[in-house]
Amino acid sequence: MAKQTPFYLKHLAAGGKMVEFAGYLLPLQFRGIVPEHRKVRTTVGVFDVSHMGRIMISGNDALRFINWMTTNDVSTLAENQAQYSVMCYPDGGIVDDLVVYRLKDHFLLVVNGANNAKDTEWLKQHLSGDVKLENITEEVAQIAVQGPRSESCLQKISGIDLSTIGFYGAATGTVSGVEVLISRTGYTGEDGFELYFPETQAIKVWDEVMLAGKEFEIEPIGLGARDTLRLEMKYCLYGNDIDQTTNPLEAGLNFVVKLDKPDGFIGKDALEKIAQEKPRRRLVCLEMKDRSIPRPRMAVFARENKVGTVTSGTLSPSLNRGIAMAYVAREFARPGTELELEIRDRQAPAMVVTPPFYKYGSRKK
Repeated sequence: MAKQTPFYLKHLAAGGKMVEFAGYLLPLQFRGIVPEHRKVRTTVGVFDVSHMGRIMISGNDALRFINWMTTNDVSTLAENQAQYSVMCYPDGGIVDDLVVYRLKDHFLLVVNGANNAKDTEWLKQHLSGDVKLENITEEVAQIAVQGPRSESCLQKISGIDLSTIGFYGAATGTVSGVEVLISRTGYTGEDGFELYFPETQAIKVWDEVMLAGKEFEIEPIGLGARDTLRLEMKYCLYGNDIDQTTNPLEAGLNFVVKLDKPDGFIGKDALEKIAQEKPRRRLVCLEMKDRSIPRPRMAVFARENKVGTVTSGTLSPSLNRGIAMAYVAREFARPGTELELEIRDRQAPAMVVTPPFYKYGSRKK
């Protein structure tokens, strides 16, 4: 049976169309995917992301443990910094992508909701030394406030100066008197923040954020717009663009794979071999040249030869044209390459373009 987040009744009251996602009942949309998408691009919107998994790691060997489990280098993080990373299987396949926070006396791993149980078990299987693992998903609520006016909105009710938090930085402070962990991250390409706070304070924080954003015409945003926003930025979605059958090098996530980490990580040997031989395929951005709308699992052709498969596809609300991410054979991955997608028994023309699709986001660097 699907779970409810702390904001379930708020979504119903706002007219949310609820669907099951990652084991939770979440809003697909409220006013509509396109207007919600444009709201985030132009002012500010609020996402319920309480379905995400939250795992606390502490102990004297916590840093060593997380560095072994993830491909990025956690040792480079200062206190109150966050890092995007992936966990890999020994063959280089992706267990999950995640965000790692280095906090005062512990680390916080934020993982995909659908992978929460799997990731927790994977981590537990490799525990060693003085390391304590605690899954705190149910005790903590999480929202994302995203858009060009997100800082102006939250500053009204925040007890700390949000301008001091850089991109992928974090701080502990208060929002309307509630203690929160607030980080400047997001999945939209716009400036924005993720807020983590006790589940018991969820409704208070939600109401205060919505009140503070009233002058900016703030709205709740559903999963539909979350997907179109992230796709315009070429942000991977686990289960679509990355999974255990893909590796981070072919997915274009080289920047989070630190092969020179002194003590290595799970999957390093396999990824070193892939790097030396070069990935046989690449995850690319495709922009349609006609009015066609690409969808996942569509075949990609170079003349008569199938050279790849679409992983994510939609009509871009910002560009008003079809866009897709697809794995294609390496020789067809260069920007400017013309390809075709098989759509309803016809070949629709597309072109490989340089990511991201949408290049005008307000995200703070």
